Amino acid sequence: MTEECIFCRIVAGEVPGDIVYQDEDFLAFRDILPKAPTHVLIIPKTHITSAAELANEQQELAGHLVIIAKNLAEKEGIAEKGYRLVGDVDFNEVKEVAGAISPSPGGVGPMTIAMLLRNTVRAAEIADKK
Repeated sequence: MTEECIFCRIVAGEVPGDIVYQDEDFLAFRDILPKAPTHVLIIPKTHITSAAELANEQQELAGHLVIIAKNLAEKEGIAEKGYRLVGDVDFNEVKEVAGAISPSPGGVGPMTIAMLLRNTVRAAEIADKK
């Protein structure tokens, strides 16, 4: 765990979240500033700074994230309409690995995980100041 990492703090329970899924390796929670009716972030419980740092031995972990997203899309009732699974590597403002699911673009413009994570970080910073 990294003390300054907002996602590590969420995993540790130091920052509250609307958790929709949790297992030994991942935590999924609703974005507190959603950009779509269904907006869930899926994060590894192990601090991973970038997908570029993933080792071949972590293929199962990366695949598990995709299966979690599929299962959550089904649970949220958006799987049949389609959904987006988005991720970036080494973006400037927030360097974490995460996945996000949201409805497929039917009025929802293009979005990146960087925007989603930036919103979550901003909201957490605001909550910390209260």
